[in-house]
Amino acid sequence: MIAIPHKAKQFLLVLVKVLIVGLAFFYIYQHLQGDKAISLKSIVEYLSLKEVLILLLFTTANWFFEVLKWQNLVNSFKQISFFEAAQQTFGSLTASIFTPNRIGEYGAKMLYFKKENAKRIVLLNFLHNSSQMLATTLFGVIGIFFSTFNIQYSTFNIVAFIGFITIFFIAVFFRRIEIYGFSIQKIIDKIKKIDKIIFFKTVVFSIFRYLIFSTQFLVFLMFFDVEIEIIIAFPTIFTMYFLASILPSIHLMDVAIKGSVALFLFSKLGIEDWKIITITSLMWVFNLVLPVVLGSYFVLRFKPKTAE
Repeated sequence: MIAIPHKAKQFLLVLVKVLIVGLAFFYIYQHLQGDKAISLKSIVEYLSLKEVLILLLFTTANWFFEVLKWQNLVNSFKQISFFEAAQQTFGSLTASIFTPNRIGEYGAKMLYFKKENAKRIVLLNFLHNSSQMLATTLFGVIGIFFSTFNIQYSTFNIVAFIGFITIFFIAVFFRRIEIYGFSIQKIIDKIKKIDKIIFFKTVVFSIFRYLIFSTQFLVFLMFFDVEIEIIIAFPTIFTMYFLASILPSIHLMDVAIKGSVALFLFSKLGIEDWKIITITSLMWVFNLVLPVVLGSYFVLRFKPKTAE
């Protein structure tokens, strides 16, 4: 085996980190260039500095619970500080930004730990993401149920609900089937070994985070003078996030998925299309672009884990 010189490894690491950051910003730039619906003049007209600061508070709270959730899970086997959890969360976000359904996040987080902990990190990250999906599904089903009485697309609601029930029964009856050594049952068995308090906190943090960014979307609607009752807005927002979450996509381009779903749902309530597109795009900027900027800093400062 040919040994790679230490300086060559360092150079390769720097090159990879710069490439990751470059690709992340390239995708962001490409999206902003192609989005004709966003008007800076309209944004300035509707959002004052005070309102932007309020929206930033929601973003901060959103990612606070995301970092806290990861710290809580890692503490099940190794104590890490909130700052370390933040480094791993934002760094892995940036590294996985152009991978389908954030799959790259699994590999990125493993780099922060020793190799023997790789499987454990994969499991914890799976639980980390699954708990958020659980919250999205829970509120999504609630949203679909209640939106039946407010939005005229009952057939669509029935199909979505049947799809959810079908997935549930597949998960129950085929949980023991293994694919590449993994099965639903094996994952469940490993999750059962995790401390119940840690598991409970993970779910609670996911619910808090979900309610925060859902409320942030509602606040955006209010700031853009959208006339909609809360009893109608929340079920529609819940439905939007649920439908967008079950569609496969590259995380960076998630705005396109959410934007199209939001257009389908909110346009039926008589809300102007440009406002819907602008709000979903700004949600993307506040909750993804800004964290990626922070994550880029952590990626550039990243050093491979050699010892614990």
